[in-house]
Amino acid sequence: MSEVRLENVIKAYDKKRVIDGVDLTIKDKEFIVLVGSSGCGKSTILRMIAGLEEISGGNIYIGDKKVNNVHPKDRDIAFVFQSYALYPHMTVYENIAFGLKMRKVDKDIIDQKVKEAAEILNLTEYLDRKPKQLSGGQRQRVALGRAIVRNPKVFLMDEPLSNLDAKLRVQMRAEIKKLHEKLQTTFIYVTHDQTEALTMGDRIVILDKGKIQQVDTPLNVYNNPKNKFVAGFIGSPQINFIDCKLINDTLVMVEPVVELSSQIADKLSGKSEVTVGIRPEFMINPSGHIKLKVKTEMTELLGSEQIVYFYIGNNRCCAKLSTDFLIENELELSLDESNFLYFDKDTGERLA
Repeated sequence: MSEVRLENVIKAYDKKRVIDGVDLTIKDKEFIVLVGSSGCGKSTILRMIAGLEEISGGNIYIGDKKVNNVHPKDRDIAFVFQSYALYPHMTVYENIAFGLKMRKVDKDIIDQKVKEAAEILNLTEYLDRKPKQLSGGQRQRVALGRAIVRNPKVFLMDEPLSNLDAKLRVQMRAEIKKLHEKLQTTFIYVTHDQTEALTMGDRIVILDKGKIQQVDTPLNVYNNPKNKFVAGFIGSPQINFIDCKLINDTLVMVEPVVELSSQIADKLSGKSEVTVGIRPEFMINPSGHIKLKVKTEMTELLGSEQIVYFYIGNNRCCAKLSTDFLIENELELSLDESNFLYFDKDTGERLA
């Protein structure tokens, strides 16, 4: 049983809370991703689970055991760092075996575990090499191998792919997912890259300023964000936010004024202004009955698709289109209310 549970966990420096009352249950064998912008507290949470940072309040459990005051080496976890943290004077074999040697594990068992890990990670032919003779992806696999041989209850990974180039990141994402499926162990993975979060996590945890904004499956977070922050953070390119007014139960886009027939008046009752969110892929919906012409500002070509930028009033927006779509100076949008997300203009909370 390798469930990890955080109960009202707080971390403060000089009375300033950087983690503010986090409650989170990570299921046994789950792959969960903590994601957020720099400084949101995701790495601090990971380090508190590992015991590398003391908590200022609350409780952390690994399995049924409360680990607030348990030394990191006794928590039965393995930590994979962003910088690989390999010993340059040791071979790949020695790096992977190091933790086991420190625990005085029998040499035959060490040899068996190292070779098994090397086979899983396709490192068998590199066991006699030093880290400087390896590529970035191979070094990261060595760091993973060092964690695997310990057979921990929980794997903790702190932005392990951030030092790799784009092609290697894609490859290593797939390898880490396969590794999780093979090992059937709890993985807690930290990243600032939303693509990693969406493609790797069984569930993702979106953090902002030390607080959890939403915990859900990647698909639910994308389609049903809890607030404006989550909607804006998840998705590339970013969701379009358009400030609108409610006049006589009719939703009206501000500058230019475009009336939209609305069936959501009851849900938005009492509001005079709202923010509407529309994903870029829905700005030209074949079934959309709301037509709006805008002036094209610029276009980005991204191989199989293109991103077109324009303004709706004072709101800079974009549409994601196929490269077959002919872009001219003027673009006619075709919107459908079923694709709209509604947010409180002041608090950012989801309304409907």
